[in-house]
Amino acid sequence: MFENKNKYLADEVATQPLRNPVSGETHKAARAYRLQRVRQQLKAVDCAAILLYDPVNIRYATDTSNMQVWTLHNYARYALVFADGPVVLFEFHNCEHLHQGNELLDEIRPAINWSYFGAGSRIGEKALAWADDIQAVIRQHAGDKVRLAVDKVDLEGLDLLREAGLTLIEGHSLMEQARRIKSPAELELMRWTIAVCERGIQRMHGALRPGMTENELWAWLHYENVRHGGEWIETRLLASGPRTNPWMQESSDRVMQEGEIVCFDTDLIGPYGYCADISRAWTVGHVSPSTEQRKLYRLAHEQVQHNMALLRPGLSHREFVEQSWDIPPAYWHNRYCCVVHGVGLVDEYPALAHKGADWASSGYDGVFEENMVLCVESYIGEQGGKEGIKLEQQVLITANGCEALSRYPWQTDWL
Repeated sequence: MFENKNKYLADEVATQPLRNPVSGETHKAARAYRLQRVRQQLKAVDCAAILLYDPVNIRYATDTSNMQVWTLHNYARYALVFADGPVVLFEFHNCEHLHQGNELLDEIRPAINWSYFGAGSRIGEKALAWADDIQAVIRQHAGDKVRLAVDKVDLEGLDLLREAGLTLIEGHSLMEQARRIKSPAELELMRWTIAVCERGIQRMHGALRPGMTENELWAWLHYENVRHGGEWIETRLLASGPRTNPWMQESSDRVMQEGEIVCFDTDLIGPYGYCADISRAWTVGHVSPSTEQRKLYRLAHEQVQHNMALLRPGLSHREFVEQSWDIPPAYWHNRYCCVVHGVGLVDEYPALAHKGADWASSGYDGVFEENMVLCVESYIGEQGGKEGIKLEQQVLITANGCEALSRYPWQTDWL
């Protein structure tokens, strides 16, 4: 797809949609593996089932999707997954037809929405009906007074489930552990999402002109994601010129000027619900960088490459952080929030703090394993500086180290 020296396909070629290489059998294998991972985690902590409300967790366990962003803040659908028993989806009003052909689902029941949006002044009544419904299904398939994991639910609901004799276990960490190790089929789905994301990046690169707004540029990433069956983008992290320092400013109607730095972080949830999390930096108009821009880019690239070279199975989080690239003091204040983080359907466990005081306050140990997928992060921008550089690479931990999953090129002529 990409030519040498950061020159890309002609616009008329880039406008053609990509062909989806993922087979139906690969998709089925990925969903079966994920359900197996959830059940393994349930058995490891002696839980009869898990109640899922987070739409990402529901997607992981059941491979169902319905209004994903809306249900992040409207608790209108949920699922019960049993360690030894059925998968029961409680779906939004009249949406059962969305999941025809999904072999993971044993039963679809109507959800009872007892949030204020759905229930108003009848919250208490609706919550009681919800708790009775949950208890009935658990009693039918696992008996009374069992251990139930829950990823998230409002306080009143937790109290009602406890009053029914259920022992509740924190379930969000259980799901993060399940999602941690990817199967070969999952990696095929993720590679397709990354290809879609890179097509969006390519369109942005080709469209970038002085005089356009940040929002106009950012729209191309959404366009390519949606037309290839992708789902949403978690942030709007694209900034130009003085808005690149400090980082974390989202795209705006600012008009970009020739020669300025433009950086972005895709945070793209693409086809099949997988995440492509990639950051690159260019100059507006693709002109040669200034000496200062080149220096910032070289340091950010060096940080990413140094930390990628450390990653391998069996390395502990602490060992990795201790050996990670030393951020020069001038850039420490504006450092990125983590050194690396996991990624799957979205950003996932682990998220590793920098060495020193950051590790002392927020670090936690663990071990990298084969088939974990990580994003290696860098932000280099001096406090009070004119611009900064954000870079990020998505990688797979293999038996021999790590493999870059993104093929989108760096600005090698800046190094």
